[in-house]
Amino acid sequence: MFPAAMSNSTSLSEEASVSSCTRVQDFGRLNQLASTIYPLQQQQQQKIIKKKRSLPGNPDPDAEVIALSPKTLMATNRFVCEICNKGFQRDQNLQLHRRGHNLPWKLKQRNSKEIKKKAYVCPEPTCVHHHPSRALGDLTGIKKHYCRKHGEKKWKCEKCSKIYAVQSDWKAHSKTCGTREYRCDCGTLFSR
Repeated sequence: MFPAAMSNSTSLSEEASVSSCTRVQDFGRLNQLASTIYPLQQQQQQKIIKKKRSLPGNPDPDAEVIALSPKTLMATNRFVCEICNKGFQRDQNLQLHRRGHNLPWKLKQRNSKEIKKKAYVCPEPTCVHHHPSRALGDLTGIKKHYCRKHGEKKWKCEKCSKIYAVQSDWKAHSKTCGTREYRCDCGTLFSR
């Protein structure tokens, strides 16, 4: 009787191991299916969420069009502390600074429901971007545009004497200026 009971227990354990193997295989197949299905769903969700950037000069029709004067547009420190005369580009930065002087301060709270898009027109009347239908979508963009097209060029490359109106353009040029040189047998250097 003992060997018969033992054979029963071994057959049960064999069945359990076989069924657990098939379960593991089934889970393996399920994982393979899930790995092929989920990336497709994620790609579809990304396609839905992804929105193309509007091209420069093609603002959102619902955007509020703002016209700034050249002086206001180019001002670097519009918000000045009345105690120490330190200037700031943004009111929020001035308010944070005022805390250091123990002055009353208030930060603007952003209402997530009413985020109004803004578009900025170029103050130069002859410019293409002066018309509201060709306004630029952000303040930094209109500042750089105004500097590049209508501003004074005060950044000069020491290597090639090119001049730039925007410091970031000058810095980007300075990193690569003179690195791509082609020398002729006669000793003359060419950029290309």
